Amino acid sequence: MIQTRLIPRTPSAYDMPLLIKSILAQTLKYNPQREIIYRNLFRMDYYEFNKRVKRLASLFESLGLKPGDVVGVMDWDSHRYLESFFAVPCYGAILHTINVRLSPEQILYTINHAEDKIILVHEDFLPIIEGINEKITTVEKYIILSDKVYKDLTSEISKTTFEVSGEYEQLISEQNDTYEFQDFDENTWATTFYTTGTTGEPKGVYFSHRQLFMHTMSVMAYFCSYRALPFTDEDVYMPLTPLFHVHAWGFPFVATMLNNKQVYPGKYEPDMIASLLAQHQVTLSHCVPTVMTMVINCPLAKQTDLSKWKVLIGGSALTIGLSKAASAMGITVSAGYGMSETAPVLSVAHLSEEQKKLPAEERLKYTTKAGRISPFSELRIVDEEGNFLPHDGKSVGEIVGRSPWMTQGYFKDPENSEKLWGNGWLHTGDVGSIDHEYYLTISDRVKDVIKTGGEWVSSLDIENLLSQIEGVAEVAVVGVSDVKWGERPYAYVVLKPEYQDYVTADLLKEEMLKRVTSGKINKWYVPDQIQLVKEIPKTSVGKIDKKKIRKELAEKV
Repeated sequence: MIQTRLIPRTPSAYDMPLLIKSILAQTLKYNPQREIIYRNLFRMDYYEFNKRVKRLASLFESLGLKPGDVVGVMDWDSHRYLESFFAVPCYGAILHTINVRLSPEQILYTINHAEDKIILVHEDFLPIIEGINEKITTVEKYIILSDKVYKDLTSEISKTTFEVSGEYEQLISEQNDTYEFQDFDENTWATTFYTTGTTGEPKGVYFSHRQLFMHTMSVMAYFCSYRALPFTDEDVYMPLTPLFHVHAWGFPFVATMLNNKQVYPGKYEPDMIASLLAQHQVTLSHCVPTVMTMVINCPLAKQTDLSKWKVLIGGSALTIGLSKAASAMGITVSAGYGMSETAPVLSVAHLSEEQKKLPAEERLKYTTKAGRISPFSELRIVDEEGNFLPHDGKSVGEIVGRSPWMTQGYFKDPENSEKLWGNGWLHTGDVGSIDHEYYLTISDRVKDVIKTGGEWVSSLDIENLLSQIEGVAEVAVVGVSDVKWGERPYAYVVLKPEYQDYVTADLLKEEMLKRVTSGKINKWYVPDQIQLVKEIPKTSVGKIDKKKIRKELAEKV
């Protein structure tokens, strides 16, 4: 950095820090009468939301929680989780959004590694805590989250073999709502969670108040101003990405600041999701492709008018096949790109004025790409030696990035932190290209590119082709060892229920070969083997788990 001249400050001037409490403060200014809803169990306006956040902070104080301590949360997507998004960091503590879909041993590891002091745990997850409690080393208090209290005020909470402080609603009802959140350094640690996207134990990523504030401003700029996927304060928002996964991609912070009507679906059940979509006329969501596939295949959703529903797809590639299936139901879908370490939004499909005029089939080429680089993010592509490659849409290399909100490392893991930030750029592990219009195209993960007969083949390209064949619901492609060619593509395919009796693997391969004959693809893109399966292995956040697929295939050899 160059040496510059800093602004002078009078002794009485105040440099206001960028804190999450500033986001919360906006909610009483504009449309605080709008509601936050949890399934068909609970609803409140933003006046009550602010009071409940302050009561939760007061509860932490009464339990002896200190600034800098860690509070873990194990809950379905609920209003309670949203309250924790604000109460914990605004108190000066650290919010650990525990991934409840990890194995019990992994959950134990993350709790101890993060050094949780208090855990808010839903009754559904008490068996997990029961099974690992004797090995938990840092937790001092547990608070039970119960849905039963919204149906029966006299209901008793579940019995446990370990001591609990009480039930959430009862405890916060005993606290006052006048708690005053203090100012502190904007670089204060606000949140942490664990990613399993790399080898070894889950890795802890972490974010400051300033980082989350800036990420919120970027998402607002892109979606509300540049209208990447148009988002206004009048939208009805329902997250379909778990709140434990990268803060549900940061959208709850934006929706809360804008006083959007918010709907929280709890446990992801297709009929409940479809019912909430219809009842509350939800207009904006985000999810991984797996969840979108689940929703569009739900009979109740097929009977619902979804023509006003806009959905950002991330976590895995949005295939043209899934995009067409959603569009056929009136849903507007658009792709985005990011990762746990980047908080996460880095790019979102954004059509220029010229591209909006293209026929629907042509627009798909853009809306299924990773998108245009988001405001205040800088992405580059590098070769194996770390040299920058041109943004010509043709040069392919690893994607590296910088932004004001990327995690600064992995908690207690200096070696992998330095690997992540090699040469001052965060290394995504993804391969792609960037064109002169700042459009990012993901070719594959570095480890998922298939090298066959000296040619690099993208597994995502093959998945995209298979997804467009009639009857295909879901597909995953990996490379398997081959004596002659080095590697060859192997496909797992899930069929739509109505096609399972007559679509075969041979038929799918024939359809791929037709594309070879027509010159659309080269013959090495056709998988040697296509296996029809009932379901494709997924990670804890619903992404296709190619590591597990490769392991399954290796064990067959």
